[in-house]
Amino acid sequence: MSFRLETNKSGTTSGNPVDEILPLKKLVVYGVQHVCTFYAAAVIVPIILANALHLSRSDLLHLVNADLFTCGLASLIQSVGIGRIGVRLPLLQGVTFTAMVPMVTIGVAAGGGTEGLREIYGAILIAGLFAFFIGRYFSTIVRFFPPVVMGSTILIVGLALLPIAANGIVGGQSPSVIQSSVDIKNVYYALGTFFIIIIMQRMLRGFLATIAVLLGLLLSSGVAMLLGDMTIHEYNTLPWLAYTQPFYFGMPVFHIAPILSMTVVMVIAMIETSAGVYAIGSIVKRKISADDIASAIQADGLATVLGSIFNSFPYTCYAENVGLVRMTGVRSRWVIVAASVIMIILSSFPVAAALVASIPAPVLGGAALAMFATVAMIGVQILSEVDFDDHNNMTISGASVALSILITAQPHITESLPPWIQIVFGSGITVGALTAIILSLLFNHVFPAVKFGKNL
Repeated sequence: MSFRLETNKSGTTSGNPVDEILPLKKLVVYGVQHVCTFYAAAVIVPIILANALHLSRSDLLHLVNADLFTCGLASLIQSVGIGRIGVRLPLLQGVTFTAMVPMVTIGVAAGGGTEGLREIYGAILIAGLFAFFIGRYFSTIVRFFPPVVMGSTILIVGLALLPIAANGIVGGQSPSVIQSSVDIKNVYYALGTFFIIIIMQRMLRGFLATIAVLLGLLLSSGVAMLLGDMTIHEYNTLPWLAYTQPFYFGMPVFHIAPILSMTVVMVIAMIETSAGVYAIGSIVKRKISADDIASAIQADGLATVLGSIFNSFPYTCYAENVGLVRMTGVRSRWVIVAASVIMIILSSFPVAAALVASIPAPVLGGAALAMFATVAMIGVQILSEVDFDDHNNMTISGASVALSILITAQPHITESLPPWIQIVFGSGITVGALTAIILSLLFNHVFPAVKFGKNL
């Protein structure tokens, strides 16, 4: 497998499984599977932000619905495309976790509450415009990201997200906090879901094998409901119909420092998106060009602007759904279109969203464990094509993974550093990706004549 950059965007061809429109029943079932897989990671961002800014329960519910609505729009833009915007691959969009710490920092500094949100949305709006307009130029430097960089980055994404799955399994407050007391029943739910998915994928055939994740979630949730561990919270107090109101919390507020912070976040999100596009390209057997990267980044930028307008957040492609495409083998981008429509519908019917949100966190964590591990293996697959007899490649990949795991395992290590440094280096994904890129530039472009020779 190789990634060759081309000057022209890859066109679609007749019979390409990426463009195949499946029967409606399959689209709906596959779409629901994507939404269930994505949901827990999607709602954790508004939940954490609402708690940090001391927002009311009604404001939190609005943030969750707005997040679902904008995720649906973002995924439509990426999978269907608007002109040259959108890569037209089966990529589901969600809020980048890289934005979490900067958004909390910005909101708290502004006094919390809705005032904090207005400051956050002002920064997101400008950062989204930046990503949209810089996307075409950013894609021209993708040639400096060889397979050792992209493979290492995708591996890092999978490994760095595994603690999020683990946090859901143990019912923790945050992936950065080690849970000292774990309810063993939660572990049983998670491992049950995990092994149900694996067994079903191995034993079932045809359509049933492709919905193993959904079946695992349904079976484990059914057991949890029978045992009294799953309830649909507050469904009788929620309105049947709702809509996402633009600028619900007021007009955005613009200040230089928050804008710069969020712009850094979007640069990091561009790297995440580039890695995600390469990962999905390896799955659907499509060569990724510079134009593909540009289209994907511009779609992220546009989606982020819409996020500011519709009370949501910065967007990137979601790793667990990339893993789901790999696990199921269903490569049609129209499945993502179906998932997008389902998300928009869920955002309009709070009771329906509450039903999905009631799936126990350990059950979702067990499924996420399988998804994130698959993402990591996609990175390993790409790295298998790299010449590791070249010590440069060994150093690039090893150093990037090592520093990423350092920050992932000890996330508080940067707390004594200045806030702007925490924004850049507070994420294991960010540190690992930047390490791979910088070392690759140094070894292969700045000092190309310096060779360390072959491993002994």
